[in-house]
Amino acid sequence: MTAAALRALHHGRAADDPLVLPGPWDAESARIFAAAGFPALATPSAGIAASLGYEDGSTPPDEMFAAVARIVRAVDVPVTADLEAGYGLPARELVERIAATGAVGCNIEDSERGQLTGAARQADRIAEIRAAAGDELVINARTDVFLRAAGDPGGTDLAAQVAEAVDRGLRYAAAGADCVYPILAPPEVLRELADRIKLPVNAIAIPGGPSPRELGVAGASRVTFGGGLHRRAMDSVRATAEALRNG
Repeated sequence: MTAAALRALHHGRAADDPLVLPGPWDAESARIFAAAGFPALATPSAGIAASLGYEDGSTPPDEMFAAVARIVRAVDVPVTADLEAGYGLPARELVERIAATGAVGCNIEDSERGQLTGAARQADRIAEIRAAAGDELVINARTDVFLRAAGDPGGTDLAAQVAEAVDRGLRYAAAGADCVYPILAPPEVLRELADRIKLPVNAIAIPGGPSPRELGVAGASRVTFGGGLHRRAMDSVRATAEALRNG
């Protein structure tokens, strides 16, 4: 499957029909999601990390790329991969390693070790990835502005967070991003972000929050789940284990 096919799925969608990308953590879960009829999949770094026995953010790059490759081989739909901040790899090497997995998209975040990367520096990074990949990669530029704010209750107010997210989104769009992912952005600001950045906006669906359809109506063109689907599956395994233990 091609990057062009994945890119096209982001556009021309009705507000109540966002692109919903389940997050497989291994080949079998990927087959299940593809068989259910989803047109593309988005691997979650957290889900893959947990499935391999690592804490989120600590998976060795070789193991992450190998896991993505197994998922891609298992299905016949486009796959985009969450590659955290890119593991410190030079842009050309990162693009080559993505291509070797067969994935046609990537999620690249703008923070490392709990700190936001400078907006100009991150835009340069995205521009380098775009230059190395040409049109053969769908770049989902994640910004952690709202995520970091959630961990700092005494920090900036929502209007300031939106302003920074828009600034970063515009920089990333100019650098060649196909989509912007303001993770944990409140649903009520998704439409403003989409209108001002003028790129498809990726929202995360979380337990107890709006449904994918509701996120689409709020302004998201694309919905992903982070490691949430893996956690939900493991909750089922845990319940089974407890039932077995209790006879």
